[in-house]
Amino acid sequence: MSAKPSSVSASSEYSEGSIRVLKGLEPVKQRPGMYTRTDNPLHIVQEVLDNAADEALAGHGKKIRVTLHADGSVSVEDDGRGIPFGLHPEEKAPVIELVFTRLHAGGKFDKGKGGAYSFSGGLHGVGVSVTNALATRLEATSYREGKVARLVFAAGDVVEPLVARPLEAGERKQGTSVRVWPDAKYFESSALPMGELTHLLRSKAVLMPGVTVQLVNEKTRDTQTWQYKGGLRDYLMQTLTAEPVIPLFEGEGFADRNNESFAEGEGASWCVAFTEDGAPMRESYVNLIPTSAGGTHESGLRDGLFNAVKSFIELHSLLPKGVKLLPEDVFARASYVLSAKVLDPQFQGQIKERLNSRDAVRLVSGFVRPALELWLNQHVDYGKKLAELAIKAAQTRQKAGQKVEKRKGSGVAVLPGKLTDCESRDLSHNEVFLVEGDSAGGSAKMGRDKESQAILPLRGKVLNTWEVERDRLFANNEIHDISVAIGVDPHGPQDSPDLSGLRYGKICILSDADVDGSHIQVLLLTLFFRHFPKLIEAGHIYVARPPLFRVDVPARGKKPAAKMYALDEGELTAILDKCAKDGVPREKCQISRFKGLGEMNAEQLWETTLNPDTRRLLPVQLGDMDFAATEGLITKLMGKGEAASRRELMELHGDAVEIDI
Repeated sequence: MSAKPSSVSASSEYSEGSIRVLKGLEPVKQRPGMYTRTDNPLHIVQEVLDNAADEALAGHGKKIRVTLHADGSVSVEDDGRGIPFGLHPEEKAPVIELVFTRLHAGGKFDKGKGGAYSFSGGLHGVGVSVTNALATRLEATSYREGKVARLVFAAGDVVEPLVARPLEAGERKQGTSVRVWPDAKYFESSALPMGELTHLLRSKAVLMPGVTVQLVNEKTRDTQTWQYKGGLRDYLMQTLTAEPVIPLFEGEGFADRNNESFAEGEGASWCVAFTEDGAPMRESYVNLIPTSAGGTHESGLRDGLFNAVKSFIELHSLLPKGVKLLPEDVFARASYVLSAKVLDPQFQGQIKERLNSRDAVRLVSGFVRPALELWLNQHVDYGKKLAELAIKAAQTRQKAGQKVEKRKGSGVAVLPGKLTDCESRDLSHNEVFLVEGDSAGGSAKMGRDKESQAILPLRGKVLNTWEVERDRLFANNEIHDISVAIGVDPHGPQDSPDLSGLRYGKICILSDADVDGSHIQVLLLTLFFRHFPKLIEAGHIYVARPPLFRVDVPARGKKPAAKMYALDEGELTAILDKCAKDGVPREKCQISRFKGLGEMNAEQLWETTLNPDTRRLLPVQLGDMDFAATEGLITKLMGKGEAASRRELMELHGDAVEIDI
């Protein structure tokens, strides 16, 4: 091994001094895209607006005013309680300063036991501190307890320290005013999208009946004001493009203090319309935060609607022979506005566009289903009309599926005996799980949705097929069974394989969350990349992510006992930190580690890994590297004659690997 050259430049050396620790708001400035949307500054303004809305949601404000100033700045004013500006008991700094300069500071963490915000828009703890970090200037003024306090920031740093003075005659008594100058260098466009902004403000007014929301534009001298007395119904009727064929179904349900599963106040209000044509209008919110990518609360609405309509159809024997009803058949012509209240919401991504809280499916469904069942049985004619719409959608879907079936060849290979197939033949709906081991396969068979989910258990480690000739592949039973089950023959990257025989829209690799499971995952990904590349290209291959830990959390404050799942050590730490903030010490949380999928019962496997509403399923895609570069990398990792280059790779990057023993 040659000695290291002495001419290595100081800049390329990797030593203790190379490690930078980002402090305060530096991480936001370095990687703004991790914390907010960078196409325009709307989201950083929305963080301020959400705080004003949380005050109104908590019953402490009746007015919110947003002003677009001529100099490009935006101000948000409310008549809430005003941000406290006394010294924080532990941090010895004014609370209002901490709120704008610390990533994990705010009143939203204080849940239960009469916390300042029982229901609020999430717990990421970044909020207005991100707004401050990405602004050239921010002025914050708070009116409370007979005083007014003001401080000014530039690029996240205090430039005018806090000054408090007594209120003068005629000044408002309470509330917060924040004026922000977004820094254009962080955004693709410095202009606010007016359509999105007005929609956002109008929806806040819809979700808080009686609260006045105002938008003042100094440049155009326009003022728009929204106040809704009729809430969701008025809003949905104004937004629909087609006339509903069934009267609007609206309702709400919230847990009381005697509810064993959910905290007092958790629940949802909704309004649903069914139309025969036109594009459906669908909007959902969690604690007033718009969830543009939907999430588990929408899944709960879908589940509740489907089960109510299905039970009505069964009660009145309306389903024609041979028609199989699926949730999307009922949901196909539904427009809705859904507003959920969740005590401790878990969002995907910092911009909170999708709700991930698993319990929200049960929460919303549990209130929607009985309410709709009662309504349908009180309005049987409308119930039959709704059943007719759903059955028509199911028949259209099944006909489309049958057309695909006819194009398939007549020579059908005999399916492997250990494959537990699903009933559906609709590619957009069905999926197969390649499961590690028979015991996990058993749990998966019992826990799956028989209609759309097939299970193929694999015994032991799959063959490393990187250097196996294509015509020798079928000598291996496991690979033969995988190919026959999915209905596609092995092929190369330049081939044009016949994909008309494909039997599943999603082919999901499901292995344990440990090292052996990762190895099996790699072997299967190698097989698909080398011998079924067109399936990856067409987006049919997925990796399921089962949890490694289960945390049993005892009842805390308003929140009942709960089971939470973590994918890895990082998520486990986050759950335990959150519990500690809720007043449950780490030692009171019972942590179980799953040695493998076989240890999970059918219900746990369904809830965490198989249920489309609550699972985490990663699509396998070719990354930024081209095909040849990817091929070269996998050769280094999987090739039999590549021991030397693998050793070099391990010596270079071995320290970065966290070994799970």
